[in-house]
Amino acid sequence: MARKCFWFCFQSIPGFWVVFSAIASLTMTVQAFTGTYGINYGRIADNIPSPDEVVSLLKAAKIKNVRIYDADHKVLKAFSGTGLELVVGLPNGFLREMSASEEHAMNWVKENVQAFLPETHICGIAIGNEVLGGGDLELWGALLGAAKNIYKAVKNLNLDGVVQITTAHSQAVFWNSFPPSSCIFRENVVQYMKPLLEFLSEIGSPFCLNAYPFLAYMSDPENIDINYALFESTKGIFDPKTGLHYDNMLDAQIDAAYAALADAGYQKMEVIVTETGWASRGDENEAAATASNARIFNYNLRKRLAKKKGTPFRPKNALKAYIFATFNENLKPGPTSERNFGLFKADGSISYDIGFHGLKSSSSDSSYLSLKDFRARGLSGSHMISLTISAVTLLLLLR
Repeated sequence: MARKCFWFCFQSIPGFWVVFSAIASLTMTVQAFTGTYGINYGRIADNIPSPDEVVSLLKAAKIKNVRIYDADHKVLKAFSGTGLELVVGLPNGFLREMSASEEHAMNWVKENVQAFLPETHICGIAIGNEVLGGGDLELWGALLGAAKNIYKAVKNLNLDGVVQITTAHSQAVFWNSFPPSSCIFRENVVQYMKPLLEFLSEIGSPFCLNAYPFLAYMSDPENIDINYALFESTKGIFDPKTGLHYDNMLDAQIDAAYAALADAGYQKMEVIVTETGWASRGDENEAAATASNARIFNYNLRKRLAKKKGTPFRPKNALKAYIFATFNENLKPGPTSERNFGLFKADGSISYDIGFHGLKSSSSDSSYLSLKDFRARGLSGSHMISLTISAVTLLLLLR
């Protein structure tokens, strides 16, 4: 009740939001992530629930951090007054325009961010997605200019203490990422990456990484232990340079990014995972894309994030990750796996059970992994008791 009163009172005072934002920009570093768990809300589909229903779904799941890939006004209005923290996206197709014109950047921020604050908690703008390392070299050159012009607009509107500027990278920007300590940025990427990192460092933004153990495993299933990719029990790997042990692939992928940043001179920059997930269905040549593997990965990842632990190379930096994705998206191009990363099906029911409940009940909508699943995987009674205790612990941590 007190929080509602506060928001009502300051909105009723002319100019208060501008003053509040200006004070915030002088007194705090922008924090665009609450806790450690978030989700990507992709909408390349014609059969998924409405934005209002999605809000209900996410609030019921207690998922506070949400990323979208554009700034669709229907979504922004649906998120108004919900308390959910939203990162909006400036699509790749806008980068050239925003890089070339400060005026266009200002207009975009006014129309798609400022107009919805503070009712909709827009806490970040993602400038493009996986630009560097991608196939459009012209966008490589436009990325930094677009980021700078959007940030200048945010700053001139006194929103730089509220809205964080970032851009997400794929692993295509790296060279020699195994072992993790050997990772550096690709030679053809460095000339674009270093000035971008300098800018992100100046404004206090993290390095955003889209990291998929699923894709890494699929690229070399004969030499990669699937248990290592799924956070399951495995001997893991040792990094001979650092002596660090890795019991899961995601930690190794993140520390490879930290190594590349250190090599580039940015040892203190935080790495946040902006996409990770596992497909629940695939084509004939995508044997690892199963509902069972997707459930195991996402259940174990959720436990991993709930511990609020860092990685072996950066143990004090609690790992933060946005899961990909909220829904299976039926209009995405590419292999079948691309359309089956959702924690939820198009009708709002869960794709598999990791502790969430959907808009509709389904046969898999039970507490956690079923007794049948435990038996199918050959787990003994003692293992079942141990996992039950782990599940209870997870619930307590996520409260």
